[in-house]
Formats: sequence, C-alpha cells, structure tokens
Amino acid sequence: MVFLAPVPTFYQIYKKKSTEGFQSIPYVVALLSAMLWIYYALAKREHSFLLLTINTFGVGVESLYIAIFLVCASHKARLSTIKLLVLCNVFGFGGMVVSTLYLTKASERISIIGWVCLVFNIGVFASPLGIIKKVIETRSVAFMPLSLSFFLSLNAIMWFFYGFLLNDYYIALPNTLGFLFGIVQMVIYLIYKNSNEVDPKKLQELNGHIIDIVKMGTNTMVISGPNQVANSGDENPNNGK
Repeated sequence: MVFLAPVPTFYQIYKKKSTEGFQSIPYVVALLSAMLWIYYALAKREHSFLLLTINTFGVGVESLYIAIFLVCASHKARLSTIKLLVLCNVFGFGGMVVSTLYLTKASERISIIGWVCLVFNIGVFASPLGIIKKVIETRSVAFMPLSLSFFLSLNAIMWFFYGFLLNDYYIALPNTLGFLFGIVQMVIYLIYKNSNEVDPKKLQELNGHIIDIVKMGTNTMVISGPNQVANSGDENPNNGK
C-alpha cells in the first residue's frame, strides 16, 4: 500500500502532462531503499523471503513512477532528477555493493549493509518532510499526499513488529522514527487542509509559474481563475484574473 499510495498523484501528472509542484526526491529515495533492502535480504538469506518479494515489487513500481515523472517534468526538474538518480542509485548503490563485497569480511558484511539500510529507511520516511516548507509557505496541501503519509505510518508499525519478533533491529529501529515522521506529516495536513489562502508570488517562486487547480486527487487548491488550469509555459499566469 505504501508503494501504491502515490498512484492517484501520478495519474494526475500523466493526465496533465505536468509534474507541477511535485518533487521526485521521495520516489528516488524509495527506489534506492528498495534496492538496498534487496541486497540486504540476499546477503542475509535467512528469513529474507518477504523482504525480497515486497522490495522487488517496490523497485518496479518506483521505477515506473520516476519514468512518468521524467516524461512529464520540465527540463530543469528532469535534469535534477537524472542527476539524483545517477548520483544515488548508480554510483551510490554501486559503490556500496562493490565496497561491501570486496573490502569487508563476510562476518561484517551483513552488519554494514544493515546499517546502511537503516539510514536510508529513515530517509524514505523523512523525504516527504521536505514538502512541509512548501505547505507552510503556500498554505495549501495540494502537493502533500496524505495517503502516502498515512500508509508510511501504518507500514512503520507493521515492519517494527516484524523486525522486533525476528530480533532484526536493522528493520525494527528505523520504523519507530518512521511512525513519528508520519504523524508529523498528517498533523501538518490537518492544520492546512481547509486553507485556501495562497500567496501567488511565493508559489511562483517555488514552481516557476502559477498553477490553477480546482481539484487534484483528494486535495483542493484554488489560486487564481478557479475554472482554468495553467500548465508551465502554456498559459499566461495572469489569465483568469
């Protein structure tokens, strides 16, 4: 459900052919995390079936999300996403695999991989927190998917007990923080969900253009002309005023 939670978001991105104010960072980090957990499961072997299956599914889903993002993103957003993918998912992951295979002892390998996975698992939970600044500045939750925050919190509880019962604290420990991060995101959502006050200048600084949205998924955001939708580079941002 965590991996599938962004489906409504990416349906809207594909439908509008624009990423608008959405960021690719959470999905790049989630892809890297899934790749790391697969590597951890292959190294651990014992009690690794569930880790392998869900994270293999995750790699496929997150790759699809990123592909849609790259197709629909602006040139600047596309370039920054590609740089992030190359830096993290190619050089970062590749460097970690090579170093643990050839520069560490077999007895230490699982522990090192486990700690790396622990840190990146926290990153997956924390990555949507970057949206909070945008929510506060625009007083709108249009770019903060509540479903993702909710399922991250629920997911954290489930994986905490799974890791705890297996005495695998590389799985259990980050999920305690993951639950807290999810709660913070949902509280922010509840605070701003009914706010329609948006400073167009601030939104333009964030996105490079003013976006007119009547409805996106389950969130509502009205900025200027309520009956128009302006895509980057297609419409004058002052239309409808």
